[in-house]
Amino acid sequence: MYNILLTDDEQIVVDSLSMILSKNFEGQIALFSASSGAKALEIARSGGIDIVFMDIHMPGMNGLETISLIKQINPNIAIIILSAYDQFQYAQEALNLGAFKYLTKPVNRNLIVQTARDAMNLVDSERGKLTDSIELRQKLSVVSTMVESDFIYSCVFNNSGTDFSEYLNYFGIEGLPYFFACIEISGLANDKRYDVYVQIRDVLSSKRRCVTGSFMGDRIGVFFPISQKESQEELINEIYTLLATRISCKIKIAASECESDIKKAQAAYNEAAAALAKIPDEGGTRICGKEKKTGEKGGSEDSVCEKIFARLLSAVRSGNAVLARQCAGDFCDSLFDSLSGQMDKIKGRLFESLVKERSAATAANQNYKDEESAGEFAFFSRTNAREELKKYFSEKSVECASAAAMTKSGEENPIVQKARQYIDGHLKDLPSLEGLAENLGVSPFYLSKLFKEQTGETYINYVTSARLEKAKRLLSDGALIIKEISAGVGYNDQNYFSKLFRQKYGETPSEYRARALGKGDDE
Repeated sequence: MYNILLTDDEQIVVDSLSMILSKNFEGQIALFSASSGAKALEIARSGGIDIVFMDIHMPGMNGLETISLIKQINPNIAIIILSAYDQFQYAQEALNLGAFKYLTKPVNRNLIVQTARDAMNLVDSERGKLTDSIELRQKLSVVSTMVESDFIYSCVFNNSGTDFSEYLNYFGIEGLPYFFACIEISGLANDKRYDVYVQIRDVLSSKRRCVTGSFMGDRIGVFFPISQKESQEELINEIYTLLATRISCKIKIAASECESDIKKAQAAYNEAAAALAKIPDEGGTRICGKEKKTGEKGGSEDSVCEKIFARLLSAVRSGNAVLARQCAGDFCDSLFDSLSGQMDKIKGRLFESLVKERSAATAANQNYKDEESAGEFAFFSRTNAREELKKYFSEKSVECASAAAMTKSGEENPIVQKARQYIDGHLKDLPSLEGLAENLGVSPFYLSKLFKEQTGETYINYVTSARLEKAKRLLSDGALIIKEISAGVGYNDQNYFSKLFRQKYGETPSEYRARALGKGDDE
């Protein structure tokens, strides 16, 4: 199938070309049309166009300008010029821009058919080259993956009898030092292993040239060349962050110290594997030789951060949202104080901590799913404001704790419980959803989602029902006039209140009061 775009500001020309091509290539082509260069460019940008018939003189962007831009989008599109001007400079410029043929109007029907057929042959040829190229890349990828896995396997299990220089030459890796990393993906279903493996390779290759092994159990070994000027810690943390945004499993990454002797590759791998065992179950990163001790520069502060986060994680696991909010704020303050000015590290720690909290919440409540987590990395990338980061981190921590609390109590989510209590006590001056969410320490999106899940109603509908139910009770009492009741449940507009009341109960407040008080008299 060939997609052909007909571009001419005269509709009769488009119709004629359409008729000729449809008759001679029935079932082989799909036709598109444009009356201007701008429209032709828009269609070409959408992709899939193989052949273009183009007039030179059109209003606005002319044919030659359009050709130039289309060729930048897709150099393989076959462009056939149709022009009433038989001038050498036009033809020469069109061909220089990459046009396939230059035909002058009026054009013989047979010439159009033959030119279209030649263009199709050209398209087939380019498709063949592209297919061959894709197949070659796929074959090389398979071979390269096998060689990389063999290299990692040799490093881990057969270090003494391997000539690593041949491997390094094959991979195009020159010089050392290097380090080994172990990546562990927990709880991965068998039918997801290949997809996750491809994602891991994509992330690693986007950062640097490294050698990636295949899964050995739930682990993957990676050989990282690194220069003396590079930060091993920043590289590992960035890879962890990228993987956490793509893979919804617990992720651990541990790295050995840097080595300069390739014969120590096996020891380096074992060092990374040993460090992996020291990472908490929730996931995270660890680098041998980077652990700080109390008394070293920065060690005391880092220890304080870790102790606060341990309390935060405990609060999340126990479902204590109040304590989680307090610890989250303390943790943020501690990070900003100990890593003053190192914004990338601060945001990296916050992101990594949220991944661990989410894992803890999921372990307690398998139904928990943070639908906003996909945008988390984007949020941390776009802001450096301390209070904004602190607010976001605290909200997420409270959400994780409340999710864990749902299964521990077997009752309604504590956030929804508090929201109901607050609504019942503040019907007259109730804030918006955003205001209530801020009061409870969660995001508006999460509160809205919880309300719908737990009550079966949206926040607005729930509030309306609560207000009208209270109005019914007050109307039945008879102590207040309707205007006072309307204002007392949050409706300063009495007409609007009456309209809502009638929609819900099928009668006006006056009618309901008369009926309710009448019943009371009878009784």
